[in-house]
Amino acid sequence: MIPVELMAIFFGLASAVSWGAGDFTGGCASRRTNVYSVVLVTQIVGVVLFPILAFVFTENLPPLSKLLWGCLAGFFGTSGLLALYQGLVEGKMGIVAPVAAMISAIVPVIYSAFYEGFPEILRIAGFIFAFIAVWLIVSMDNGPKVKINDLKYPFLAGMGFGLFFISIDNFSETAIFWPLAFARGTALLMFVGFVTLTGSVKVKPPSIDVLPIIVLAGLFNTGGGTFFTLASEAGRLDITTILSSLSPGITVLLAYFILKEKLAPRQWLGVISALFAIILMSI
Repeated sequence: MIPVELMAIFFGLASAVSWGAGDFTGGCASRRTNVYSVVLVTQIVGVVLFPILAFVFTENLPPLSKLLWGCLAGFFGTSGLLALYQGLVEGKMGIVAPVAAMISAIVPVIYSAFYEGFPEILRIAGFIFAFIAVWLIVSMDNGPKVKINDLKYPFLAGMGFGLFFISIDNFSETAIFWPLAFARGTALLMFVGFVTLTGSVKVKPPSIDVLPIIVLAGLFNTGGGTFFTLASEAGRLDITTILSSLSPGITVLLAYFILKEKLAPRQWLGVISALFAIILMSI
């Protein structure tokens, strides 16, 4: 029988791979069509898939309190996704994704320190490396300049995802697919309301050639949420969050090998430092 700790590590890493691929495909689609169209389609994919998975695995409907946590997860997750995709459109994938992941990792670790005990010295060292990473990415001598203002979307995305992780941790012990279905349903309603109330936001139907990429992003994001919930059920929130936050490594590798996106040496050090910080906080 596989130990629970190893299952948590496996599912955490699986969520990282799935979310990293989802961020890459979603970012690519956002560059070719309207970012809000990308978010809309990816949410619809989850709304359709999660109830189907709940019926396939004969999952019982959890208590109302757990479904409410799912609704909160949908609100925070969609807010983070909107900020992330907008950041991927305006900036470099190799910078936006790691910074967002760093912030999204720190928030649950702080939460976990209050409810599961203060972090060990290595995790504190991870915080230090995280701040160094931001400094290296922002303060550059050569290469493309990155200003503090350029980090607003990664910061907002990280906060949204961090609160998303915390919300999932509060329902993962009772159910998986039904709360995630309510999360996606809430996210879809919130998004439609946002578009309706904001006159400047236009949702344009994606072209046929871009639609498969958006659907693929939705499938990857659905897989990421499922794997994270399984990992959160099996292990500590801080460990699970850090492992899943390794997703920028996948995004960076895909952007580097497929898009040939280049980073200045100092920025690469910042990206490596951010990933190293995530590893330290997971030990």
